[in-house]
Amino acid sequence: MTAAPPAVRRRILADLTPLRTSPHFRRLWFGNTVSWIGQGMTTLAISLQVYDLTGSTFSVGLVGLFSLVPLLVFGLYGGAVADTVDRRKLGLGSATGSAVLSAALAAAAFAGFHHVGFLYGIVALQAVCQALNAPARSSMIPRLLPPEQLPAANALASMTTTSGILVGPMLGGFIVGLWGYRAAYLIDAVTFGAALYAMWRLPAMLPDRAKGDTRRASVLDGLRFLGTRPNLRMTFFSDLCAMVLAHPRALLPAVAVVWYGGDARTTGLLVAAPALGALLGGVFSGWQSRVRRHGLAVLLAVASWGTAIAVFGLTRDLWLGVLFLALAGFADTVSMVFRNTMLQAAVPDEMRGRLQGVFIVVVAGGPRLGDFLAGSVAELTTPTVAVTGGGVACVVAVSLLALRWREFARYDARRPVP
Repeated sequence: MTAAPPAVRRRILADLTPLRTSPHFRRLWFGNTVSWIGQGMTTLAISLQVYDLTGSTFSVGLVGLFSLVPLLVFGLYGGAVADTVDRRKLGLGSATGSAVLSAALAAAAFAGFHHVGFLYGIVALQAVCQALNAPARSSMIPRLLPPEQLPAANALASMTTTSGILVGPMLGGFIVGLWGYRAAYLIDAVTFGAALYAMWRLPAMLPDRAKGDTRRASVLDGLRFLGTRPNLRMTFFSDLCAMVLAHPRALLPAVAVVWYGGDARTTGLLVAAPALGALLGGVFSGWQSRVRRHGLAVLLAVASWGTAIAVFGLTRDLWLGVLFLALAGFADTVSMVFRNTMLQAAVPDEMRGRLQGVFIVVVAGGPRLGDFLAGSVAELTTPTVAVTGGGVACVVAVSLLALRWREFARYDARRPVP
């Protein structure tokens, strides 16, 4: 069988140009990928340890709450800090904090100190570090790469995230099973070394502010800026259509049993399907660097997500359901790549941190609202109505938004207008 020509592979597979042309981005991407996998291990290990200590699924659910609240509270604040100080130092300091917290988990496990309150406290502090680190890290990327390489860079970043979601928990479960919680926490602490080294090698990244402007960046100024930029607002509105109206994650345990006659393994397969699709969306992203109509791409991707979720709600064949969930995950990666690229390219450097802070709040809060909405609708009606109705509502809502703000579909990456 003849292999595909190199030119064809470049058009289909992920564009590696940012890794080849920028040593700083290459180190940052590798360091983040390694540390994300380590964090995925710790996330699973903490959940397993909480359940081991309490035997309560409610207590395990509180782990997510202790992570979510600091992300929502400090997300906007972290963006303002990133627009005030040297982003390299902020990224380095917050990553160091995360490494120290993982080391504290390992030390406590080695010392036999097993208390649920301690684990909750560590989870909350880790979320604070993440809320400070993410805006600083994301707002650095446009300073390291030319605008035409941003879609490829964001596609590579999506592979980092989904690798952490897929590979991290699998490795965590394997390592906890062999050597216990302390090994997983210790490995996580060590993996932060790659991210810290990458941050250390970066040049200074002071925000590009007016000369002599020493004021602290204001969260309210960032929100006012967003309020007057319709294309940027649409990146958030479109994502909320998908994550709030058509996010069936909370229903997957019930769906696995009621629709497919399955068990916990079936639930795990359904949960993993969107993440696998998202990873494939990053792997097969070579075409995205040639797209110029980023707004139109976002609208089509969100509508594709809603359509895939709606059809999933009508399936009763397990593998067909897994396929449509994977297609939804693929569409979500496409949407994320272009939304993030628009936030990086169309936002002035002095505002990038604050807009990335809003991005964190939407990404963290939207799916949780979606879980609540899907669970409520399913309780009042049926899971089919909740899933399929949510998918249809997503398509209708994003179509209405596209009609209301027509300029968004005409957004051209060669002339980015916020």
